Amino acid sequence: MTATAPRPRPSRTGRPSRTGRPSPAGRPSPIRGRSPIRGPFAAVALLAALFSLVSGLLLAGAGPAAAHAALTGSDPQDGAVVATAPKEVTLTFSEAIAVGDGSIRVLDPSSKRADTGVEPKDLSDGSTVRYGVELLPGLPDGTYTVAWQAISADSHPISGAFTFSIGAPSETTVALPSEEVGGGAVGTVYGIARYIAYAGFILLVGGAAFVLGCWPRGVTARPMQRLVVRGWITLTAATLAMLLLRNPYTGSGKFADAFDLDGLQAVLDTKPGAALVSRLLLLGAAALFIAVLFGTYARREDAVEKRDLTFGLAVGGGVVAAGIAATWAMSEHASTGIQAGIAMPVDVLHLLAVAAWLGGLVSLLVALYRTPDIGSEAVRRFSRVAFGSVLVLAATGIYQSWRQVGSWSALTGTRYGQLLIVKVALIALLLAVAWFSRRWTGRLTDAPVSVGASEASVASEASASSVTSQASGASVASEGAAEPGETADDVAPERAAQLARQRAALTATKKKRIRDADAERSGLRRSVLAEAAIAVVLLAVTTLLTSTEPGRTEEEAKGASAAATAPAASGPVNLNMPFDTGGQNGKGTVRIDIDPGRSGANELHVWIDGSDGKPMDVPELKVALTLEAQEIGPLPVAPDRLAEGHWSASNVQIPMAGEWKVDVTVRTSDIDQVTIDKTVKIG
Repeated sequence: MTATAPRPRPSRTGRPSRTGRPSPAGRPSPIRGRSPIRGPFAAVALLAALFSLVSGLLLAGAGPAAAHAALTGSDPQDGAVVATAPKEVTLTFSEAIAVGDGSIRVLDPSSKRADTGVEPKDLSDGSTVRYGVELLPGLPDGTYTVAWQAISADSHPISGAFTFSIGAPSETTVALPSEEVGGGAVGTVYGIARYIAYAGFILLVGGAAFVLGCWPRGVTARPMQRLVVRGWITLTAATLAMLLLRNPYTGSGKFADAFDLDGLQAVLDTKPGAALVSRLLLLGAAALFIAVLFGTYARREDAVEKRDLTFGLAVGGGVVAAGIAATWAMSEHASTGIQAGIAMPVDVLHLLAVAAWLGGLVSLLVALYRTPDIGSEAVRRFSRVAFGSVLVLAATGIYQSWRQVGSWSALTGTRYGQLLIVKVALIALLLAVAWFSRRWTGRLTDAPVSVGASEASVASEASASSVTSQASGASVASEGAAEPGETADDVAPERAAQLARQRAALTATKKKRIRDADAERSGLRRSVLAEAAIAVVLLAVTTLLTSTEPGRTEEEAKGASAAATAPAASGPVNLNMPFDTGGQNGKGTVRIDIDPGRSGANELHVWIDGSDGKPMDVPELKVALTLEAQEIGPLPVAPDRLAEGHWSASNVQIPMAGEWKVDVTVRTSDIDQVTIDKTVKIG
């Protein structure tokens, strides 16, 4: 027989007694000697603080959201100096974009519009994404600024600016915004809403899957019901916030524009806006699913009916969950780039696996701390679900990594690749902690209370009930005249209900103490709490990955930009070119200097030395420059003779950087002439 502590006298006010035991109201009070914020409240507070800290650190270093699309080229190029005004300015991007009126603006040195102001023309050809705007005729010489802003196909805003000059560079009064689109306070709040949306999705889908697939009896547990409902509320609120903030996020950056009806209508016409509206509609269906799960399903007693309803809920809930996951896949990284048709369903599977694993993990944590009734079989079922989810995550994650990174250099040399390495390290750490959880799960048992303990418990409860009844009777007798018109018959039912609540609370507290005394269960709680803490950090890193330009795109953009600009020479260009016209005294060497050796105005000097090394005069000398890659040239240069064997030309305009072919024609007599050439990089 095990000794039991004496039962406390019930409190007439329904508040916890001074002994710290359950009150007659049926609410167990904290165990004496323990802080009231320990247990589930401390765990939730810890995870919330960790999530806030990690989100704040990541947002602080993230800046404006990097985008999937990137500017890979333009005509004229950045910094180019052209002899005459072009008819149009074109921009080339790495991925598809959405443009509108004012997406590409060309400003003259006085900040006035130099383009026609119409919507950019789509000049795309095949896989090349190019847009252009026409310029006004008769533009004067000077430096012009091209400012552009668009929406990437994966929903992120992008913007930038560059300059080119007509004739010669000049001063410009154009003042561009210091803050990139998608940044500022609106960008920060929008980023937080994206984090919260992912968290709500995980709690909603993972919690419902845990209850339906791992612990069906949990549908009647209030903590589990609150978890799923709060996940739905969180996701719904975050989605509404993103829909309202979408217009200022991609445009002005002002919170007041969130309520601009015209701007909201424009958002609804875009792919991201349609995805957010679709998510809200699917959340309406999810609300119906939750009502059936915690209503009709929880009240079903017949085994056959409950099995049929379980199948229906599993199918319907799976369709709704996949649809909500698809709203991310159809509007973010998976929807653009290579193999989009494969990437979107893979992304849906990846999100569902994340929700089943991490959401189930949080559900298990809540169940272990807040409900004394979860058994070992439910824990083992979740262990199997988590293992399957990890396998799906591994397969889909490898594919997504290859698709978004593409090379080892992008893995280590881009922000996306570096974040991916951090994510993989966190997953490895999470799996290591999960291994300890599986060990605790293997040891977990549902040991019933011993017969002796049960008998002692029953006797103790009977004794406590008897004492309580006597005390209640005395209390009723003593209080019979306390309230005018109130009799013992009126008070007795209230006391009986109070005693019933007390007995239920004592039973629940006893079961919880027995389970808490289980070392395996305590060890499992600690390891699951550690898993949940790591999962919070993992979720924050994963969310940041979705707003970061993929490594493959970043490298391709850098490569295209480098190929276009070809900035090889860091200073003056020096050439030595031997020649032989075939006639008498027809051999010699041409030396050319191009200073400063970059796009814009340059000084060109030519020296000709004879075969004896002495300066050599020739009847005719011609120079021409050609950029074959851009089909520019040949641009003729007519140098003036300065001295014997020395020619010079000033203000030689080189429109843009690249691989330029320098052609030199030397004539040593009326019939002896030769043209020699050499290719050089001019940056």
